[in-house]
Amino acid sequence: MDFVTRNLIVRILFISHYFPPEVNAPASRTHEHCRKWAEDGHEVTIITGVPNHPTGKLFGGYKNRFIQEERVDGIRVIRTWMLLTSNAGFAKRILNFILFALMSVIASFKVKNPEVVISTSPQFFCGLAGAVVAKIKRRPFILEVRDLWPKSIVELNQLGEGPVLRFLEWLECRMYHSADGIVVNTRAFVDHISQLDYPSDHIEVVYNGIDANMFKPQPPSNELRARFDLEGRFSIGYLGTLGLAHGLQTLLEAAEELRNQPEIAFLLIGDGAEKKTLESIIRDKKLRNVRLVGLQPREMMPAWIATTDILLVSLRDLPVFETVIPSKIFEFLAQERPVIVAARGEIRDMTEASNVALTIDPEDTGALVDAIQKIRNEPELARERAKAGRRWVEENFVRTELAKKMMDFVEECVERTR
Repeated sequence: MDFVTRNLIVRILFISHYFPPEVNAPASRTHEHCRKWAEDGHEVTIITGVPNHPTGKLFGGYKNRFIQEERVDGIRVIRTWMLLTSNAGFAKRILNFILFALMSVIASFKVKNPEVVISTSPQFFCGLAGAVVAKIKRRPFILEVRDLWPKSIVELNQLGEGPVLRFLEWLECRMYHSADGIVVNTRAFVDHISQLDYPSDHIEVVYNGIDANMFKPQPPSNELRARFDLEGRFSIGYLGTLGLAHGLQTLLEAAEELRNQPEIAFLLIGDGAEKKTLESIIRDKKLRNVRLVGLQPREMMPAWIATTDILLVSLRDLPVFETVIPSKIFEFLAQERPVIVAARGEIRDMTEASNVALTIDPEDTGALVDAIQKIRNEPELARERAKAGRRWVEENFVRTELAKKMMDFVEECVERTR
């Protein structure tokens, strides 16, 4: 019997730091899942902040009011005041996270009688806010874990050993154990959370995926090629957050090695904490073969993917990132584009087993240059991999099916708590 017919979970309160028009992976995943649930007849309320990620500048059409509401694709969206700060600077970001958590608890009083509370990371304090709201409302709590925090900030050298780290690790454990169920997006997260004595049978893996109507093969955009001087050039693109986790200086080192081949162009499409550092390197090294495009609207991503000859999925060479599966890879493969995966761990194992991308070690400039040349010199093999990638994504990573899987798990958790 399906979920709506059983009428078990109708009113869903979902707390997320990020939501469209922000364009990062957490915003897209939350929107697409909640949109599907609303289409299926559920009453879905999102508590989120005013859109400003990653620059800290308010998106057009919004004001930074205490609390405001709108409707998005059948979803009731409650937006709270935010401390506007860019995705850079540890102290300001933590303050931004804490203040949003407090505002979420306040905003939750505008939501009457939800039947389940769900919150998602990143960031960590958003998860804690969900636990508090569920406790206040005496409702089941489902935690979605998309990042191992504080583990990730320790490995990025943003936080060292000491009482602050021990306190955050204690909070992490308490947050997990406050949840009636936990949803993760990689199998490696199951191992980590289980080691903290949380029952593994209360954890569900729901991978990231794609909107199959949005991401599908299409011809390159002549308008983008003309605007960014890509006519007759072979382009290698990174699309997404320009963050500390992605090792993008390696991409610039590859651009420097290939600067004497003017027919090759490198694209950095996005914004984030590393943008100023990357701009400085491009300027100092006079890398005229690199185009720093900046943040682009979500609706432009399919056109950019279609217009780029090779797409890069890149992570730092750190143990914590062996647990990460960047959602962008599914969008790239869904459009049958050649992909280089510069990472270790679960994402590398998955793509090698399926033979859908060319994999190399992370932060290895020579390997990246060789991979670029291999794809250029063997276009037929690259196309075969890309077609296999599309089939792989369509069979395993379509967002509507993943949303159903997550809702089945939420239903199971609510039944168990009753």
